[in-house]
Amino acid sequence: MLMRSKISLLLLIASLAARGQAAYRDSIPGTLVAFDMIPVPPPPGDRPIWIGKTEVTWDEFDVWAVRLDLTPAQQAAGVDATARPSRPYGAPDRGFGHHGYPAIGMTYEAARTYCAWLSAKTGKRYRLPTDAEWTRALDAGGGGADADTTHVWHAGNSGGKPHAVATRAPDALGLHDMLGNVAEWVTGPDGQPLVRGGSWADPPASVGPGARARQAPAWNETDPQFPKSRWWLADAPFVGFRVVREP
Repeated sequence: MLMRSKISLLLLIASLAARGQAAYRDSIPGTLVAFDMIPVPPPPGDRPIWIGKTEVTWDEFDVWAVRLDLTPAQQAAGVDATARPSRPYGAPDRGFGHHGYPAIGMTYEAARTYCAWLSAKTGKRYRLPTDAEWTRALDAGGGGADADTTHVWHAGNSGGKPHAVATRAPDALGLHDMLGNVAEWVTGPDGQPLVRGGSWADPPASVGPGARARQAPAWNETDPQFPKSRWWLADAPFVGFRVVREP
């Protein structure tokens, strides 16, 4: 039965590729930063989407957050109409690792604003996944109710920190770290933000396809600003995100 399911998935992916909906690599114009997108098989009558092969890394997020897409002259002149985050207190990566590591600790609004900026830079329609889309991608990759947490970063094996993306084997769809490593921002059925999948800071039993959480006050308790930052969560280094793209 498992082999038949894998064959069916491969046939569906081949069908999507034949219709021009194959996996592809995109890049951020003006930089050497690239990222991979994987097609997600749609439900009957719906259109497919693409989802990030990995969680958004600091390599990608820094281009927006630190204005690396601007020339030195533009930076000096303050020529930038794009909403960007203020500098956080301390190192945004908390010293866990930067190059190749998932970006962490941003608010839902920061993740959404990054997607809007990425769309404007690339000319494609990038955004955060909905709860249903994230679940569809997870199920398509075989990460359903019987997910094997031995191949997932959680509190039992992470050493108390996130790890570089794609250091665990991909699922059947080719996606890395859908469960564990960092919990991922999605838009819930009610339009409100959720994080899915669990993270490196959660016990194994709390990492899985049913893991959902809403932002709690404790996620930003030590932020000294008033009002609290709209960009950064001082106490949530376990939160990140991946993007989806509409046709």
